[in-house]
Amino acid sequence: MSMASGTVRLAPKEADVLAQERRDAILRALLPSGAATVADLAAALEVSEMTIRRDLVALASRQLVEKVHGGAVLAKGGAAEPHFATKRRINAPAKAAIAEAAVALVHDGMTVALSAGTTTWQVARRLQGGGLRDLTFVTNSLNVAGALEANGWQSIVVSGGSFRTPSDALVGPFANQTLRQLNADLLLLGVHSIDARVGLTTPNVAEAETNRIMVAGARRVVVVADSSKLGQVSLATFAGCEEVDELITDTGADQATLDALADAGLGVRLVPPEPLPLAVKETAS
Repeated sequence: MSMASGTVRLAPKEADVLAQERRDAILRALLPSGAATVADLAAALEVSEMTIRRDLVALASRQLVEKVHGGAVLAKGGAAEPHFATKRRINAPAKAAIAEAAVALVHDGMTVALSAGTTTWQVARRLQGGGLRDLTFVTNSLNVAGALEANGWQSIVVSGGSFRTPSDALVGPFANQTLRQLNADLLLLGVHSIDARVGLTTPNVAEAETNRIMVAGARRVVVVADSSKLGQVSLATFAGCEEVDELITDTGADQATLDALADAGLGVRLVPPEPLPLAVKETAS
């Protein structure tokens, strides 16, 4: 960073990071209702409307949003569910680092359960054969199962289910019946929100029940969640912090929130987000 004539100037790399953080914030603002106005986004992020318009042009070029008069809506269409396709691009460097740390917990002969979500999908993408052998996977996510299959894994149990949520989860009676009969050595669990007092929560009641069953069937439960999920509370609680063995999150987490989670009995591991290669950024990290 350099200063001249009383003006603070950012190096190009620093400016790119700030722009990406702002665009991630725009996507998070769009998720609840699917739409937002330029004026509201500018006020919330404390930047000019011109800056928001430039951000929306950039997001539209990546087919993440569609510009409309006075604002934007989440992009629709395509084979992937819009919410999943959008969420997997938010906080992508943090999710990648968290996924790398989670992969190191997997050992030969394990039965590994992975819940639905964009961070667990990142874990699945990184679970290469290499030195790992004789693994069995259990998941309630078609996206996770597809990533595992693409890496050459064959022993994959998919729960089935009659209803899909925006996070891509398979839930409901059929999924729950299958998962109740299965046990896992390790559950890598993505969450919508986690709070020291309330525990692990999700806005989807059906998904909460399915997640509750996955937690009950695992010997070890590790939550993989970027720092934006910490200190947040959603509609339905499915587990307390005392039911989780470890949380892997990024170093962007608020220290007071981390201290509260640790006081609730949760082991916390912090990993620094690492810049993704350009090719990964342009695809769907």
